Amino acid sequence: MTSVVQLIRSTALSNVAEYAYAATAPADARLVFLAGACPLDADGATVAVGDVRGQAAQCVENLRTALAAAGAGIEDLVQTRVLVASSRQADLVAAWEIVRAAMGDHDVPSTLLGVTVLGYDDQLVEIEGTAAVVD
Repeated sequence: MTSVVQLIRSTALSNVAEYAYAATAPADARLVFLAGACPLDADGATVAVGDVRGQAAQCVENLRTALAAAGAGIEDLVQTRVLVASSRQADLVAAWEIVRAAMGDHDVPSTLLGVTVLGYDDQLVEIEGTAAVVD
């Protein structure tokens, strides 16, 4: 299935960012608002304790699962927000590298944030997103 999401880039903005600066979806698209994908296994346990990259990978897999349940995929994302419970830029970059790799050619507009704490015990990473599909 081909995505209806159009990624927008501007030559007036730096090309250093590894994502499009904006995205649009047609008026007839069904929007899918995703709760933050957390690094939890099927039993609700936090995986990869202390490992930002491992948690980011689990978050991506949980994001894919939630998207699939809504009839969407990674290529249907309009935007993401990646939250990392750390004040270390290196931890944010580590999480971002995993998320960015998972997006492949779909370099969706994204925001990467360092936060003080996330909701589950030992949780370091969470990924929020919005997708658009036409049924």
